Amino acid sequence: MAERKLSFLKAMGEGLRDAMREDPTVTVLGEDVDRSVIGATRGLIEEFGATRVRNTPISEATFVGACVGAAAVGLRPVVDLMVGSFFYVAMDQVANQAAKLRYMSGGQVDLPIVYFTMSGPSGSAAAQHSENPHPMLMNVAGLKIVMPSTPYDAKGLMLSAVRDPNPVVYFQDAVLGGSRGSVPEEPYSVPIGVADVKREGTDVTLVAIGALVPKALKVAAVLADEGISVEVVDPRTLVPLDRDRILSSVRKTGRLVVADNARRTAGAAAEILSVVTEEAFDALKSAPRRVAWEDVPVPFSPVLERRVLVGEDDIRAAVVATVGATTTVGGLQQELRQRATILSTDRA
Repeated sequence: MAERKLSFLKAMGEGLRDAMREDPTVTVLGEDVDRSVIGATRGLIEEFGATRVRNTPISEATFVGACVGAAAVGLRPVVDLMVGSFFYVAMDQVANQAAKLRYMSGGQVDLPIVYFTMSGPSGSAAAQHSENPHPMLMNVAGLKIVMPSTPYDAKGLMLSAVRDPNPVVYFQDAVLGGSRGSVPEEPYSVPIGVADVKREGTDVTLVAIGALVPKALKVAAVLADEGISVEVVDPRTLVPLDRDRILSSVRKTGRLVVADNARRTAGAAAEILSVVTEEAFDALKSAPRRVAWEDVPVPFSPVLERRVLVGEDDIRAAVVATVGATTTVGGLQQELRQRATILSTDRA
């Protein structure tokens, strides 16, 4: 039997369709979800009708907030926010209401909401339509955040997100929408909070997020021909983060590079570096590095946009520099111990 391949967007839609067939309380709301301009909800209204697939006014704060109430009384709303930047318009409803109500009610109220959106630059979409706001939302206690990089994971994580009793933010990286991959026809789930090693390696761990996973795999393939073995880890879920899988990889390779299409300051890459330096410092052979955007809005100009975004050359340079570093953390620790011994001997 020929291998079944789907686009990322069709795999997302199939996962959502499976969830709606499984549970009649699952409803889809958003702007133009009947026609589905982007594509993830296309065909759902024909199967499930206008009661369960509802168009909303162009007022993100309104329908994002309405879904908090809908979830609290027993529905499982899935909200199509279309563009990641629109989270800013509905931030109070997401951060102050959806994220907090289950905690503030002592678990008496479940809030099974999925907010899914296309995020990240897609080619001169300009600053207001090119955001990757996942680092900001990672700081909101009470939210789960998923960001798949393959059609297989896109379908499986969608079903897991809809089943979860907590609010889940599901990011579909814009440039991955048309990417194709193997997707089983039957329903299946990919567990939230479990990372995936996309490529085994021994010299350096490369943690890549969203659309940077395929770029990381290309870099790893090229560097393999040059004698550098790169292990590519895809977190798939940013909250909760699979710390154990990342730490296990770093303890094996002794080196770390994190690539994320978001800003350097207070980003997902910074968080992952912090986890590793706090919990696996003794395993590091060189200083870890992050590859991320500069702290500027994403430009409209194609030339300037390319300047800001993370490319394969940026990832490659960071990996090569990390592997080639001569001052290692382990060596520094040994040198410090030797100096401490000398000082204590001199004092004696």
